[in-house]
Amino acid sequence: MDFISMDFETANRYRSSACSIALVMVRNNQIVDSFYSLINPKDQFDYRNIQIHGIHPEDVQGAPTFDQVWQHIYPLFDANHLVAAHNASFDNSVLKSSLAAYEITVPHFLTIDTLRTSKAFYPQFPNHKLNTVSEMLNINLEQHHNALYDSVACAEILLKTTNDVGYNNIKKMIKLT
Repeated sequence: MDFISMDFETANRYRSSACSIALVMVRNNQIVDSFYSLINPKDQFDYRNIQIHGIHPEDVQGAPTFDQVWQHIYPLFDANHLVAAHNASFDNSVLKSSLAAYEITVPHFLTIDTLRTSKAFYPQFPNHKLNTVSEMLNINLEQHHNALYDSVACAEILLKTTNDVGYNNIKKMIKLT
């Protein structure tokens, strides 16, 4: 399988407040590259979000804004690339809201949600949170709510699930945004 896994962390409850992004590239069923960046959301940080991901306003002071990060990653988002995320509705909406905040056209791309795939193919799990699915599939999630580690776990979940249930079953869960 070839795909990209994506994860965002946000500064507050607003989806346009991305403060970090990670992408993990998978080619021929192997993780081959990754990208991580803090993002200056030009927005207030909520203490609840800081408690979750540990990113503080001072951490992003010199970081690029989302539109600057987008210049480096936009070629990965088109109808020829599959983008995986755990709870893709959240990450896809952060991407779309961040693009809209900078008046950048939202691309159409293929997406798959490993939260949905884990619910479909591992209904016996106690829940389908990223850390639980990782643990149940013996995937090492080193630092939950760090976008890079979460992206790696998402990639490994999709690879393991594809190995367990077959690509044809996975393919049925791919959507075009």
